[in-house]
Amino acid sequence: MEALAAIGEGFFTSMFVALLGRFKSSDLIYFAKKEKLDVDLRKLEKTLLSINAVLTDAGEKPVTDRTVKLWLTELTDSAYDVEDVLDEFAYEALQHKLTAQPRTSVRTVRCWHNLASLSCFKWGAGTFSVKMRSKIKGIDARLQEIATQKSDLELRENVEGRAYKARDQRLPTTCLVNEVNVYGREKDKEAIVERLLVETTSDAEVPVIPIVGMGGIGKTTLAQLVYNDEKVAGFFDSKAWIYVSEDFDVIKVMKAILQSVNGGVPDTNDLNLLHIKLKEELSVKKILFVLDDFWHDNYVDWTSLILPLEVGKSGSKIIITTRNQNVAKMTGTLPAYQLKELAYDDCLSVLAHHSLGRENFDGHPHLNDIGKEIVKKCKGLPLAVKTLAGLLRNKVTYEEWEAVSRSKMWDLTEEKGGIFSDLRLSYHHLPSHLKPCFAYCSLFPKGHEFDRDELVLLWIAAGLVQQKGDKQPEDIGRDRIITNRCS
Repeated sequence: MEALAAIGEGFFTSMFVALLGRFKSSDLIYFAKKEKLDVDLRKLEKTLLSINAVLTDAGEKPVTDRTVKLWLTELTDSAYDVEDVLDEFAYEALQHKLTAQPRTSVRTVRCWHNLASLSCFKWGAGTFSVKMRSKIKGIDARLQEIATQKSDLELRENVEGRAYKARDQRLPTTCLVNEVNVYGREKDKEAIVERLLVETTSDAEVPVIPIVGMGGIGKTTLAQLVYNDEKVAGFFDSKAWIYVSEDFDVIKVMKAILQSVNGGVPDTNDLNLLHIKLKEELSVKKILFVLDDFWHDNYVDWTSLILPLEVGKSGSKIIITTRNQNVAKMTGTLPAYQLKELAYDDCLSVLAHHSLGRENFDGHPHLNDIGKEIVKKCKGLPLAVKTLAGLLRNKVTYEEWEAVSRSKMWDLTEEKGGIFSDLRLSYHHLPSHLKPCFAYCSLFPKGHEFDRDELVLLWIAAGLVQQKGDKQPEDIGRDRIITNRCS
């Protein structure tokens, strides 16, 4: 149960959606009414609904809040009890449908031996109702007690990620970069610069180059390198760097663009006026726009943002950095640039530079082997290497480095480093139907190799994938594996 509680909001939301869906079964409703248990079930459903309203907020807290984690563990136990009760109802309802005289076959034989079949049948039916009513009341009492703890835990209803955003105030990015600190991105930089320096011949679409990759892989750093390239600076009349983040607002972004372009702070929130001002700027300037850390995949909002660029006819271009493949598909007019993991040797240089202030381990040969072990665990993510290098800053004993190597990088708190928060944000932005499937994989040991079809069957058995229309659960599960891989 502890492991299940640890995987967060996606699992609990999926569990409760499945449970609440079972209460709508026509067979269950009919049989519950027949047994005069429908009122008890409706009360239980109402209690579950009241808890379900705070699951998003609760699911975002257990990583850092042990009290909420324990609350979710207790809730999981009770939810499984509800599932057991519904299974019993389903079995009895099925028995009722399959026989003209439900539950008589075994009980009636026993009763004929006692020459009291009719009275025995009535007694059996009544026993089921009494037993189930007692079970339901016991479970509901526990759930009511769990529900009353919502206020004490300060859980809010239907927050849809707002609680997470309030706690995750990441430092905005800027266009500045110290190229001395960057390793292994020369070819990536040249590939993007080459695309930017092509003169556009069509006014139909604004050239948009998405840089796509997982969190911590170096998308922002690559964009900074390109932004500060001398050839790029000579090609464009002006440049604008905008940190977008997950809190997207068209007005806010437009004002930031105008401030970057002409240095003035627009004193209006009128989108029409902002559009006109930007169009005027674009009529005389060719501008490079960088929209860093873009999450928003609403096409209507996107078209509103780029409208002045389409009618300005300036030859301006846009670079977007994003982890979201859907954003890349929506915004990109040029092929997306899929940024790969940093090469092993370059990661080793990053570790040496940020931990020891050197290009390599020549001055500290006793740390070379342990440094290589640490780099291997970072899987080509420069942010992960940099985070661990920060923990090792100016530490030169083998024992200190070995202690970091033995530790789990993913156990770092958000205060100690940015990689944990960065990866958790990626999970947070997964579609709700993918979260529980992705989180389920955390129940397996690190490095576990999954068989695709076996994993799909495990998802189905856990109730995370269910049939939709004519599409079988196996096909839905395989689709989710593909989507998870791309996210």
